[in-house]
Amino acid sequence: MPKGSEEWTSRRKAEILHACAALYETKDFRDITLKDIGEKTSMTRTSIYNYFRTKQEIFLALLQNEYEAWIADLQAIRCENEAMTAESFASALARSLEKRRLFLKILAMNHYDLEDSSRPENLVAFKRVYAASMRAVAACLEKFFPRMTADGRQGFLYAFFPFLFGVYPYTTVSDKQRRAMEEAHANYVFLSIYEITRSMALHLLHGLEAEAETP
Repeated sequence: MPKGSEEWTSRRKAEILHACAALYETKDFRDITLKDIGEKTSMTRTSIYNYFRTKQEIFLALLQNEYEAWIADLQAIRCENEAMTAESFASALARSLEKRRLFLKILAMNHYDLEDSSRPENLVAFKRVYAASMRAVAACLEKFFPRMTADGRQGFLYAFFPFLFGVYPYTTVSDKQRRAMEEAHANYVFLSIYEITRSMALHLLHGLEAEAETP
């Protein structure tokens, strides 16, 4: 594989993203440095600059990869099912996110920082994939809920996608956070990723189905 080729570049970028994802399992975003990432790869910190200018660019690319993987799952749901009820689609949608903890964890970060610290061409590439994920969900809604109007589909998207930003912090808490909630008598009901996502999707679908049936 010639050095500097498109395949070479793709493999080097993938190595960087894999290292970043591994670090993110045990360290916070603020504690991860380009030096840390370099030490988990076959390249130096200086070499990383040939592919990413900032740590934020690396995380944005990692999030882009996660969106692409989720899109593949959504397309599989649409292609492998002839028909789905609100209950079955909400369950499938929740399952598609249940296995993507990294995706949800990055979503819970400050996107303004990630996007503001990334070059325009990287940001545009990310936004294209983000838009594709919305189209993938919309395509499922159009197939499985044909009575839903265009406004209804847009309403689902504009409620569900912002909701995703809060899934990780609402379902993943440290012992310290849990004790604080108990001492504050917050009476918070801890739900799994699957439970909270299915509940939200089902709530939206039932509301839109009822709206579609209203004369």
